[in-house]
Amino acid sequence: MSTNASTAAAAAKANPGFLKRTFGVFGYRDFRIVWAGAFTSTTGSWMQNVALSWLVYSMTGSTVYLGLIGFLGDLPILLFSLVGGVVADRIDRRRMLLSSQYTQMFCAFVLTALVVTRQIQIWHMLALVFVAGVGQSFGGPAYQALIPGLVKREDVSKAIALNSIQFNLARVVGPQLAALAMAYMGVALCFFLNGVSFIAVVIGLYMIRATFVPTKTEDSVMEGMRDGFRYVKSQGALGQLTVLGFVSTFCGIPLMTLLPVFAKDVFQIGEIGYARMMSVSGVGAILGAVIYAGTHQRFRHGLLALRVQLAFAFLLGTFALSRNLWLSYAALFLGGFCLITLFASITSLVQLGTSEEMRGRVMSIFMLAFRGGMPLGNLVTGYLASQLSPSTALLIGSILLASTATAFLASGSGIKKL
Repeated sequence: MSTNASTAAAAAKANPGFLKRTFGVFGYRDFRIVWAGAFTSTTGSWMQNVALSWLVYSMTGSTVYLGLIGFLGDLPILLFSLVGGVVADRIDRRRMLLSSQYTQMFCAFVLTALVVTRQIQIWHMLALVFVAGVGQSFGGPAYQALIPGLVKREDVSKAIALNSIQFNLARVVGPQLAALAMAYMGVALCFFLNGVSFIAVVIGLYMIRATFVPTKTEDSVMEGMRDGFRYVKSQGALGQLTVLGFVSTFCGIPLMTLLPVFAKDVFQIGEIGYARMMSVSGVGAILGAVIYAGTHQRFRHGLLALRVQLAFAFLLGTFALSRNLWLSYAALFLGGFCLITLFASITSLVQLGTSEEMRGRVMSIFMLAFRGGMPLGNLVTGYLASQLSPSTALLIGSILLASTATAFLASGSGIKKL
């Protein structure tokens, strides 16, 4: 081979093309398996989320109940995720995930049976989303801690971005399938298919070769949690990232929760239009995750996250005030793009700043803030929407997002240096 050819080959290897930079992480067998199972299950979960929100709002006509459903689904994160993080550092993470999947599967099938027999009541839905949330509160830290162990360290950011793609690809596919199921066979089919979808995760977890070996310890669970908080405190920027994660979900996720209201009352486009709105946001998020995975090495993640949060705040305010359907679609598309870039940037920084033996606890603390912002944001925004208006509630969230990002950018925050 000539010198020029050798040089070109070396350059190509050192600087792979966009597609290889973005999707090369699928070369890891276990990551492929976990990704495929998670995509199938998340598609089912989005089908259930769409159907459940529509059923709740159709039965009650209340934004408070919409917010309450979202709150109770994520409340267990606030109550149990810290314990789940300690457990994830002490036992086989695969076993934790299996227990989580079985719990959520059980809830989906019970919900199906209640709808089919026409026994469903609001309290049934509130109780079942809470129980499913308990399963998620233990499975979440284990799943977040499992992902970095499936790939090399230099590919962790790509794996996180591609994991976001499966979530948002499911957010596109799931609502469309839900709309078809609801139109032709009713919401019960959505709940049933969600229950079936967990089988893919279970099969995948039995197939992968788990590598994490927990360290034996005699410390109590409480001491384990204290160790986690001490570690986060000692790492400086980890605490600031946790605050940023909380604000982003507290203000951003209620947009998805209130979409049924905008679809039904503001634009009067029904359940098909509601599913289309969810899908438009999901397509934007997929594009954002793909671009982030292929270009993340060119940016300072912390500064990127703060700037993207400002952009999302503007788009959230635009959607809140818009009464033009196409402008609202554009805001949802670009908002999905920004939101997933923000989430991927923050999560990557937390994962890369954490040691393996502390990963479960650190991720549980981060999840407490990141996922905890969802139920609190849903509850507060749902209440504000009922007292003021849905548009005003979202506009308040956009102002809080912009204020937080501006404060971090104007201060000497360590996030800007990451």
